[in-house]
Amino acid sequence: MFDKILIANRGEIACRVIRTARKLGIRTVAVYSSADADAQHVRQADEAWPIGGPTPAESYLRGDAILEVALKSGAQGIHPGYGFLSENADFADAVAAAGLAFIGPSGASMRKMGSKAGAKELMAAAGVPVVPGYTGEDQSPDLLQREADRIGYPLMIKAAHGGGGKGMRIVRDAGEFVAQLESCQREAKNAFGRDRVLLERYVESPRHIEIQVFGDAHGHAIHLNERECSAQRRYQKVFEESPSPFLTPELRAAMGAGAVQAARAIDYVNAGTVEFIVAPSGEFFFMEINTRLQVEHPVTELTTGLDLVEWQLRIAAGEALPLAQSAVPQRGHAIEVRLYAEDPDAGFLPGSGKLETLRLPAPDAHVRIDSGVIEGDTVTIFYDPMIAKLIVWDEDRPRALARLRDALAQCDLVGPKSNIEFLERLARHPAIVEGRIDTGYLDRHLEEFLAPAQADPALLLAAACTTLLAQEAEARAAAAASGDPTSPWAIADGWRLGHAGLRSLAFLHRGERLELAAHGTAGQYRIEHAGNSYAIEGAHLAGTTLSLRFDGQARRFHAFRQPGRIVVHDGVQRWVGEPVSMYLPAASEGAAGGGRIHAPMPGRVVLVKAKPGDAVEQGQELLIMEAMKMELAIKAPRGGVVAEIRAQPGEFVEADRVLATLEP
Repeated sequence: MFDKILIANRGEIACRVIRTARKLGIRTVAVYSSADADAQHVRQADEAWPIGGPTPAESYLRGDAILEVALKSGAQGIHPGYGFLSENADFADAVAAAGLAFIGPSGASMRKMGSKAGAKELMAAAGVPVVPGYTGEDQSPDLLQREADRIGYPLMIKAAHGGGGKGMRIVRDAGEFVAQLESCQREAKNAFGRDRVLLERYVESPRHIEIQVFGDAHGHAIHLNERECSAQRRYQKVFEESPSPFLTPELRAAMGAGAVQAARAIDYVNAGTVEFIVAPSGEFFFMEINTRLQVEHPVTELTTGLDLVEWQLRIAAGEALPLAQSAVPQRGHAIEVRLYAEDPDAGFLPGSGKLETLRLPAPDAHVRIDSGVIEGDTVTIFYDPMIAKLIVWDEDRPRALARLRDALAQCDLVGPKSNIEFLERLARHPAIVEGRIDTGYLDRHLEEFLAPAQADPALLLAAACTTLLAQEAEARAAAAASGDPTSPWAIADGWRLGHAGLRSLAFLHRGERLELAAHGTAGQYRIEHAGNSYAIEGAHLAGTTLSLRFDGQARRFHAFRQPGRIVVHDGVQRWVGEPVSMYLPAASEGAAGGGRIHAPMPGRVVLVKAKPGDAVEQGQELLIMEAMKMELAIKAPRGGVVAEIRAQPGEFVEADRVLATLEP
């Protein structure tokens, strides 16, 4: 076993490897960019070394710098995590040539499997079903257009050296092929350093099911069951589970056997994932092989009770697989979702900024949190904006879904916008609950997951009660600390001679101003809103639990107040409001800035598609930005004539920078 390893990655996977290494008595070396000097993986490792500037190209993609640190620090192996250099065959070879262990497959295996094109050709030769397509090295646009027309539409363009949903486009018409090809190649070049693509027929309404495989250096290979990842938005997985609710025992056995055969055919060593497209009929096609650990590996760990990172370390150290295929356990059901700093209402625009508040459920036998940040950390613009993975387990799927909903209800984030409410709606959607979602469902029906349900009036009333009870508690504390605690002038609970006076409250909720009038005190209130009057009895706030009777019906809420913010949750819906003064007018609305087009976040301009003097229509693309490993289209907010373009290709711009101006 190793004495010391280096982790050539960042974020939650680096923290995950550190935990397992510590359990095995292995010391860890972290590497970090200038943007990650205070990151959690740096703080948790036994030692950490700087390797360059903030962008991946200046740091985590610098194999020479990482290898230099490994040799200087005395590390015996390098764990690549996922992303960055984890599927770079040249880096794996360089590690081996330096006399260190690459904790993953060999460069030779990577070259066979790391290229989607090469892997597809290999599988076809081995008799594994593959989707019709083109995987050739000739990447001339004219040839690719001809091949696309031959394959037929709908068609998918995929980065040959990609992963994580990056560099993928669906083309439904020959006329849009060239534009989609160029966009895919740009994204692939930025994310993976290579712009080669492959083409394949797009299977309508498919499931995405992957098989976790492991091989050792002694000729053994097994699989550790499947994970279903069919809930996707723009090819990014948003909900992963094991076992799949779709597979029959026969189909599971066939796919597992095919995955193991693929691993054996190339003498695969360490962790890998064989991914399949599964048609509604149950017919399955090889899609790709990821020569690394996957982000969703925790669902496999929770349903098998195995530590996959420990297996990686032991196999890389020369040990044999610890289990035979027949001994691989499968227990219960596990689900993973990813909490991101992004704004679903703005097209899932990635966010950045300080995590002023980060509340996550306490880990236990049913809930696991994998995260690379804590409250007070900053989500930087340079990397993927994932904050945490929330993984739940229970004896069966319905109970696991219930665990997930409860865990999400306990999450809260202040700082950059997040996808918490989107995940909550996802976990209750019939397509998820009934296990019938396919890879395109979210993109076809996204409005079903974004439009908030009609809020229960009780949520607003609970927010009002939380505010009133908190104010009364603060008033009592202030009175107790005053020179005359019994004086009626030392309290602020709305007291009047003979009764409790009227108190006015106002909140901003989703841009709407809500005004309420409250009578009563000490948990007994009458609250008026929008012409209705509601009787509240027995309101009691204990920690973050609010209980009350609403017109005679007992209700329970998760509720808390922060400076400038109230959050209440009834177990199904979340309500977030901002207390505001009754005496301040609502913000005026207008067309301010309608002619000025701003950068929605920091990033790099990769393409300018308009010039001064161009007449444009509302929604027309003017510029393309690249930020947080994705492309963002900057569109005209209205029709008009381009007056100025204030950014050039290759230029890095800050958030809110004016990129262009329009005149009528």
